[in-house]
Amino acid sequence: MKPELQAFERLLTIMNDLREKCPWDKKQTIESLRHLTIEETYELADSILDKDMDKIKKELGDILLHIVFYARIASETNDFNITDVINSLCEKLIHRHPHIYGDVKVENEQQVKKNWEKLKLKEKGNKSVLGGVPVSLPSLVKASRIQEKAKAVGFDWEKPEQVWNKVKEELSEFKDEIEKKSSTEKIEEEFGDVLFSLINYARFININPEDALEKTNKKFIKRFQYLEKEANKAGKQLSEMTLEEMDVYWNQAKEL
Repeated sequence: MKPELQAFERLLTIMNDLREKCPWDKKQTIESLRHLTIEETYELADSILDKDMDKIKKELGDILLHIVFYARIASETNDFNITDVINSLCEKLIHRHPHIYGDVKVENEQQVKKNWEKLKLKEKGNKSVLGGVPVSLPSLVKASRIQEKAKAVGFDWEKPEQVWNKVKEELSEFKDEIEKKSSTEKIEEEFGDVLFSLINYARFININPEDALEKTNKKFIKRFQYLEKEANKAGKQLSEMTLEEMDVYWNQAKEL
């Protein structure tokens, strides 16, 4: 038996032992695992941004455990088991890659993505191309997926310059609403348009907006914590410092 098959069989055996003997594992349901799975997914995303391969390996293992756990629970009610999950995935991959397993010809990645979206639309019976975007996705990620799906059927800008002009247009409208002291709802609407257009532009210049923002978050946290540490060394409380005093440490942090 191949090492990877032996390892997977070992995992299934351990999962069965835990489900039958461990009080915590015996108590879990598909619903109770949901929030833990979401947490593990974000931990994997963090480790990817950190380029920490050891941590990526660990987090992938945690997610694999959850997949096996869900399948084990479902097998107890005869809904499905891990074999069904894997076979279903294999069939989907074969069906959605007709350029590999069929006679469809493609010339580039964009044609592959376009065919993929068309096949998904047929499979799920969605009336809208956007029907497959999960409702609970974080808004930034959701905006990216909406735009990608629209692009897959040809609804898109032609050049980055056009998108950048749209960004400037939305910024101008946002500024106008602020200057007119419009309602919070109207200003919020225009701000949303600014964000949506920026996400669109990011896509055109091959930047993942979610990754970009998270990297900025991490950078801010690192600099702010440096500010806290240095202020503490000097026996100062941030709440009692002037902005000018804090800026000294902030600028130091930027040089690190």
